[in-house]
Amino acid sequence: MKRYLILSFAMIIASGCSVNINKDQEKTSPQPAETSGQPAKQEQAEVLLTKLKVSWSIQKTGETIYLSERTGNIVKWDKGKMAREKVNLKKKLSANPEAGLLGFVLARDFKTTNQAFAYYTYDENGESLNRIVLLGYKDDQWTEEKVLLDGIPSGQYHHGGRLKIGPDGKLYATAGDAHQDEIAQDKSSLGGKILRLNLDGSIPGDNPFPNSYVYSLGHRNPQGLAWDEKGQLYSSEHGPSGHDELNKIITGHNYGWPLIIGDEKKNGMERPLFHSGTNTWAPSGIAFEKGIIYAAALRGEAVKGFDLGKREEFDVFTGAGRIRDVLIDGGYLYFVSNNTDGRGNPDQDDDKLYRLPLPAQ
Repeated sequence: MKRYLILSFAMIIASGCSVNINKDQEKTSPQPAETSGQPAKQEQAEVLLTKLKVSWSIQKTGETIYLSERTGNIVKWDKGKMAREKVNLKKKLSANPEAGLLGFVLARDFKTTNQAFAYYTYDENGESLNRIVLLGYKDDQWTEEKVLLDGIPSGQYHHGGRLKIGPDGKLYATAGDAHQDEIAQDKSSLGGKILRLNLDGSIPGDNPFPNSYVYSLGHRNPQGLAWDEKGQLYSSEHGPSGHDELNKIITGHNYGWPLIIGDEKKNGMERPLFHSGTNTWAPSGIAFEKGIIYAAALRGEAVKGFDLGKREEFDVFTGAGRIRDVLIDGGYLYFVSNNTDGRGNPDQDDDKLYRLPLPAQ
């Protein structure tokens, strides 16, 4: 099966696939690889779960997998059996498009503490907001135990929502601009940012701005976080009618939205490692492995690969529709479809959790 997963970069260029990279890096980009192959198709992937309800985040501990569903449940898959578990939240989930129970990450000591972290959207006094909370797990249910951070801007669209625990043990969150472009440049707003907090909800003393959760700013709708083996953070981001981005995140830096997009330049603002030009990927969850970032693409309907060394973008998997999140564990690539989110074309068994052996490199 692995031979299907080695995509020819030469075939990408021949087929006219649009890939945009930072122009300062073009001079050192190597020539396309000479290997040949095709991305894996739906029938080549192992289906582990079906009939998921707008699944959003994948977590795995040992051989047990947990998935958050935007509709407000956690799905547990253990020893081949699926259970949909209730999540008791203190606020009612918002029904806005893209809103609901989004980011979900298990505590590193989950096996002993039965704790996890979640990011969800709620409505209050005519306003939509996002919050990050601590969840406790008992008797096959999850319960909100503590609010760690509240008042993250929301709205109809652009909630962000990804949660990850970094190599430094801090909790990172992506926050969208809530369809209010200007707040992405406002350091006093939590919207349009990547946020960093201690696991108890306090502000880390080494954050780049005093008494602020803001780790980086100038983001439109970031939905993916991943670190390489050296601890470098990367993020995926939805752009405006194209110009989706993959960014190398540096603490305290400004990523330009809404003042620049794509290869545009402005003093004090970062340009993306990759962007989609006039195409649309709508990238969500990402994972890093051996120099390649794997990204779930919603509008792009693929798992995409971004080779950081070769500065090449390619398709790893296609054919299952919208893909929301990816996870790499034990030599396998796990990913989940999101065709039931109101923008896809679901079949009777959607959404699904898939597994593939990692591509040969």
